[in-house]
Parts: sequence; C-alpha cells; structure tokens
Amino acid sequence: MTVRIGVITFPGSLDDRDAQRAVRIAGAEPVALWHGDHDLQGVDALVLPGGFSYGDYLRAGAIAALAPIMSEVKDAAAKGMPVLGICNGFQMLVEAHLLPGGLIRNAHQQFIRRDQRLRVENASTAWTSEFAEGDEIVIPLKNADGGYIADAETLARVNGEGLVAFRYLGVNPNGSLDDIAGLTNERGNVVGLMPHPEHAVEPGFGPSTSLAMRSGVDGIGFFASAIAAVVATAA
Repeated sequence: MTVRIGVITFPGSLDDRDAQRAVRIAGAEPVALWHGDHDLQGVDALVLPGGFSYGDYLRAGAIAALAPIMSEVKDAAAKGMPVLGICNGFQMLVEAHLLPGGLIRNAHQQFIRRDQRLRVENASTAWTSEFAEGDEIVIPLKNADGGYIADAETLARVNGEGLVAFRYLGVNPNGSLDDIAGLTNERGNVVGLMPHPEHAVEPGFGPSTSLAMRSGVDGIGFFASAIAAVVATAA
C-alpha cells in the first residue's frame, strides 16, 4: 500500500517542504495540507512542521493551535492516527493539549542551533518503533522556545508513565526539565519533539559525527516508524 502522510503548512512554517521531502525519502507519499482548511484529504498520518507560525505571537504555537485544521487533527489523533509535531509543531501539540506540559523561552534567552545528541526513552510509539530503547541518535536542533516545563504532578506522570520519548544527552540546550526533548501521549500515536528529524534523512545533508547511528540519517527512523505503524494497522 502507499502510505500518505500529510504535512500542514501554517503562516510562518519554514520546514514544511523539508518534512515533505523526508516523507518521500522514507517511501511514503507527502500530501500538502493548509492550516485554514477542514480537510485532511484522507491521509494516514500527519506532520506539524517547524517554523515560526504566526510570528510566535502570544506563545510559540499558541495561535496555530487554534487554526481551523486543528479540529481535524485533534479528531484524527483521538482515533489513533499517527501525529508528529516537530519544534513549532511540538509547541502546537502542547498548546492544543494533545501533549502535556508547556514550552517556553530557552533558559539563556537565545536562539540555539546545533547537532543534538538524544537518547530514545520510548521505542513503542508510532514514530519511534524503528529505534530501540536507549538508542543514542543525533539530529539537528534549532529553536528559541524549547524549554520544557510542567508542574510537579505532570512531570511525575510523564516520567512515571513512560511518556518521555526523548531526552537530551551531553548538553541540555534550553533548560528543559529533566532533559526532556520530546513526549508521547498515552496511546503512543502522538509524538512531539524540539529537534528536527526531517533534517537528518540523507547522507551528507545532516549530522555526520561518529555518534550518529545511521551515518547522519538518524531522522529517517521517525518516518519509517510511522509508515510501519500505518501498514500494521491496515493489515
């Protein structure tokens, strides 16, 4: 079967084309979706890409979380569709209450860009099944509002219930509590993270350090996992 993965463009999205390209390289068909529509065009999975939707006014992702298409995103997520939020997309997911906690300005108050080491904490989600728990991967990070926050009760829950999908290794770039770089929901179909897997899907165009599991293409595992999840559900 041909798996169709929708990538939603919001005003200010910067990485939507990169996400579409990553989907194509992974072997699925990318479908361009528009924030102002109420039509998911029958896609099998969704990506909310990075960027600066609505100029990051109010809070990063706050206005985009109220976009017309987010009603369909919420309904699809509730029915089990795989949904990935990358950077600004992660911010949208927490603002839409599809993932717990919040994201605020980096602790040092500056935009940061680096190749970031991560540890896979949960390999049983729709977007991480191609990894193993404990795997160390390297993918690019670029954000100004990536500091993860949560109250004590929420933080205890995400840690205790295995909802932490990724943690920062070596350097905590933005002051995120407990080094949290990405989360999943309880069902495992919704995942959000601050680093950018779509920028690490081709040799020579992503991190090339010896730390990378797949010679700079650790990001391809995210999209391959989603394809596998969709195929398994359809079987």
